[in-house]
Amino acid sequence: MKVTCNDTLAVSIHRVFNADLNEHGTVFGGRILELVDGEASVAAMRVTRSTVVTAAMDHVQFLKPFHLQDSMCMEAYVTGLGHRSLEVFVKVIGEHLRTGERFLGFTCLMTYVIQDPTKQVLYDELVPTTDEQRTLVGGYRRRRSHRAANRQAQQELLGAITIKKPWEEA
Repeated sequence: MKVTCNDTLAVSIHRVFNADLNEHGTVFGGRILELVDGEASVAAMRVTRSTVVTAAMDHVQFLKPFHLQDSMCMEAYVTGLGHRSLEVFVKVIGEHLRTGERFLGFTCLMTYVIQDPTKQVLYDELVPTTDEQRTLVGGYRRRRSHRAANRQAQQELLGAITIKKPWEEA
């Protein structure tokens, strides 16, 4: 079965308020990540119709800061399909509400996995419809292969990380 990237598109707008700001007067990066994860999970569930969990967030780019009097328009859509996992691209477009000037403020790729091990992604073909989507979907296999290689290296690193209290180490 086929699904288009547009079928998975999730869009929302968040106005920047004082509670979103850090000591620099810009939106706290953790707040952006929280909003992006929520948005991307909607796109993911449109493909799985099942509970998904966040497995990875990569290619994270904080390109331009968001300030008070800005809005953040988040767009998320699926860019790659596996059997139980999928990749979602998210971009956050800022708008200075007083001037109408728009800018690209943030991008990332998220990987989600279906929580139930007995379920699979409902589609076997993803169809891009814009140049942006064609570029992202076209690079999915390479990024997926790169993530697999990174997982191997991470296993070696994780083996060296201790969870003992520092004062208990020998």
